[in-house]
Amino acid sequence: MAVATGGLRYELVEGWEKLPESFEFGYTHGIEVDHADRVYVLHTKSPNLVVFERDGRFVAGYNVEGIGSGAHGFYLHRESDGAEYLYITDTNAATVIKTTLQGEVVLRLNPPILPDVYVEGKAYKPTDLAVAPNGDIFVTDGYGQNWIHHYSAAGEYLRSFGGTGKEPGQLKCPHGISVKLTGAEPELYVADRGNNRFQVFTLNGEHKRFIDHNMDKPCSFYIRDGLTYFPDLNSRITIFNDEDQFVTHLGEDQQAYKQQGWPNLPKSYYRPGRFSSPHGLCVDSHGDIYVAEWISDGRLTKLKRLS
Repeated sequence: MAVATGGLRYELVEGWEKLPESFEFGYTHGIEVDHADRVYVLHTKSPNLVVFERDGRFVAGYNVEGIGSGAHGFYLHRESDGAEYLYITDTNAATVIKTTLQGEVVLRLNPPILPDVYVEGKAYKPTDLAVAPNGDIFVTDGYGQNWIHHYSAAGEYLRSFGGTGKEPGQLKCPHGISVKLTGAEPELYVADRGNNRFQVFTLNGEHKRFIDHNMDKPCSFYIRDGLTYFPDLNSRITIFNDEDQFVTHLGEDQQAYKQQGWPNLPKSYYRPGRFSSPHGLCVDSHGDIYVAEWISDGRLTKLKRLS
């Protein structure tokens, strides 16, 4: 597959990842890349953290303590001293942790303090997180009560904002979150998936604007080199430029999400270079795109940047 839209061209790298025969994927929810272009995959089976070289060679598998069937949010952050850490959420266990690249837990966040929100029958189910330049952590409760929770770098609870609705500042499945640094000030980009839009906030939780064109069910973000990439759960990858203008869709299949049984379709349905339920993505230093799909036995795709 080659795509040439908006000046971007990609080629599908078929059979990219070399997973050992003794390993098998569960739902592949998250995928990240480090400074050396090693690729990290979070999924729901054991070992739940799997590492590959850029060329797909298997490096290692680790079991992250406290992360199980709800393995979901996944973010790799490089700190000012160059150290890199993974941040992970588990929606079923209501867990948010910071780990080394080998999955060793170094920080665990306590659940948010909102006694009027988290009452019986209304659970906290964190779906994603982002880290600000000062180390503050923002967690989205996308599968619970539609709030964003703000913590210090040390894990101290600071504030919450959001709540269910469609009005400015309100959310419906805030599924993903990122900090965008290319403007005059850092901004929080939230994939307000249930409302089929992005919502942009200040780091203090003040609503700034909506972005709602050329998207259907945006899941998360990856921002690199003046481009914003996001998986649209309804079967495509989308790229915006730094001004949030549409550049292209990749691997679009507008029939996949309409199939009975989706997202777990018969293997005969899946086609190389066409997405069914893209959930997470990352981009390496060469501009290559790696995509993880929400499928019960996992699916990874690599698109090599040509120009």
